[in-house]
Amino acid sequence: MSATVLAVLAKLFRDVSRGCRVHSPLTHTLLTSAADDLDAGGVTQRMMAGSELDRAGTVPGLRFAAALHRLVLEGKAPALAGHYPGVGGTPRLATLWSDVHPVLCEHEDELRSLIRGTTVQTNEPGRTAPLYGGLLVAAERAARAAGRAQPFPVRLLEVGASGGLNLRPHLVGYQLSNGTVLGDPGSPLRFDPEWTGLPAADLTAPLVLHDRAACDVRPVDVTSEQGRLHLSSFVWADQLDRWNRLRAAIDLAVRDPVPVERATGADWLARRLAQPRPEVLTVVWHSVIWQYVSAVERARGRAVLAAAAARATADSPLALLVFEPRGGRFDLLLRLWPAGVSLHLGGGSGHGIPFTWDEQPWS
Repeated sequence: MSATVLAVLAKLFRDVSRGCRVHSPLTHTLLTSAADDLDAGGVTQRMMAGSELDRAGTVPGLRFAAALHRLVLEGKAPALAGHYPGVGGTPRLATLWSDVHPVLCEHEDELRSLIRGTTVQTNEPGRTAPLYGGLLVAAERAARAAGRAQPFPVRLLEVGASGGLNLRPHLVGYQLSNGTVLGDPGSPLRFDPEWTGLPAADLTAPLVLHDRAACDVRPVDVTSEQGRLHLSSFVWADQLDRWNRLRAAIDLAVRDPVPVERATGADWLARRLAQPRPEVLTVVWHSVIWQYVSAVERARGRAVLAAAAARATADSPLALLVFEPRGGRFDLLLRLWPAGVSLHLGGGSGHGIPFTWDEQPWS
């Protein structure tokens, strides 16, 4: 690698490490040390060969961390297991890199193959919480625009669904700080969404999902050991709350299967949106995938959605509900057609928890 390419790659590692500093000291220390090793021309340089010119949006630092985490989960790096809470360890940051380095040298070819052959898939179940609130708002506002007394039932279409873990917002229990449980109080997946404020909707009204479908260019089969390992490897290894949430979400997905079709978003949406659904609100949903989508595919997706929006009617409405990064923060955004509603519903952590509800116009 040239000195310039190395410097750019090291910067990408450090940029990600800063975002982990507070909530994942282990990942922060790992990526900072790896960036230093890149600067020094160490083993990390050989590890990243073939990925050094990847777009920043593919987040090579997280792919590096996930590949190493996967070795630990597979029992191939016992010297590192003592640092990883998911397998019973306790991080010792002062000695982390000295224990990581020999693992990188021993598994260099396997790690390089993992890094090059994978995409970031943080199929984070915590994002279900803002989705749940956003769907309540969307169903209620679309009904109001159509003159209906009750919220619309929802057809949920998720683009970039990975393992499809966010396709069950009605089957999750959301334990609020006042003791109220929204959603399904008996769900095996129940967590505190850490909300500030509340969605501007009737929280006593049930969320009714008429049907659900999803696509991904690389869908993950969460019923398989390989699929579970893949998603688990992308959890920041010292975040046990996320680790446990992922385990429960996978168990729920096995009990309530929703297939994730292998397809590009634009082609899949064009087929799904071709026919209107009377008396149902169709909601197109995606979360933290936009940075991984090419400019060409983004433009195609926008065109498909615009055509569907032009066909929407009061009794067959369409919504776009997205949770994506904007200017360093993660925002929940809603558009409704033909009602002409365009709202910024709130924002929060990239993992969906915590979240602040703060409804404002979105232009």
